[in-house]
Amino acid sequence: MDLCTYHSHCNFCDGKASAEDFVKAAIEAGFHSYGISSHSPLPFETRWSLSKGNVEAYLTEIKRLQEKYAGQIELYVGMEIDYLNDDWGPAVEYFQRMPLDYRIGSVHLVTEEQTGEIMDMDGKFEDFRENLRLIFHDDLKYLVEAYFKASSRMVELGGFDFVAHLDKISMNGSLMDSTLTEQEWYNRLLWDYMSLIAKKGIMVEVNTKAYTKKGMMFPNVKYFKWLKELNIPVMVNSDAHLPQLVNDNRALAFEWLREVGIKSTMRLHQGAWVEVPIDNK
Repeated sequence: MDLCTYHSHCNFCDGKASAEDFVKAAIEAGFHSYGISSHSPLPFETRWSLSKGNVEAYLTEIKRLQEKYAGQIELYVGMEIDYLNDDWGPAVEYFQRMPLDYRIGSVHLVTEEQTGEIMDMDGKFEDFRENLRLIFHDDLKYLVEAYFKASSRMVELGGFDFVAHLDKISMNGSLMDSTLTEQEWYNRLLWDYMSLIAKKGIMVEVNTKAYTKKGMMFPNVKYFKWLKELNIPVMVNSDAHLPQLVNDNRALAFEWLREVGIKSTMRLHQGAWVEVPIDNK
């Protein structure tokens, strides 16, 4: 198993410990490289994203850690950048000018086009259910379509290295409708989205964060075969918010990738993305 992950958080956003605590945990676990990727600033304040005023402090702290732990681990600074619209997402100049080692494209917030209201489709199910009623008129299909439309637009615009948890909408969506991922319309939307990612040559993460509590990976394990069929480059990330979870469930993800015939994953090495055979890990 390749001991690296490039999707993780710290207390600059909604992580539960300092960046240094995560780095120490990665070194102790034997990681050769590790990336910290705080949630990007948004055009409004949230409890879970990096404040615009703290960006410089975030970059300065990761640079300090890179220097302190040089020779022990390759440490990278990234950012999980939320796409809201064409004026706010990974491709905009504000994020492109940041001195980041890599950028993650992500969608957590979905806009209802007629009213312009924004819904957070992540987080607690109780909030999801109430916001679905208030903002998307209790129409789950409408929300899912808006999610994949925004995600596809993010991919079209580019400006990032890999897609985070590409079907995260299914987490709370499946609690509203347990048959969601069995629906033909849902699978068509997801296939079209993954086909666009493949066409653009963008990497995708297998995100293991929710497996322990919810029994889910993103993409859903049943879609690993589509990653293989579409020849999409993949990596396995823990999306850790606690230091002790930097390697959580990653071995299981590698096992399931092997089962569908995926033979390699991606890692950062000396600042460049390289393909590494799974069998050599």
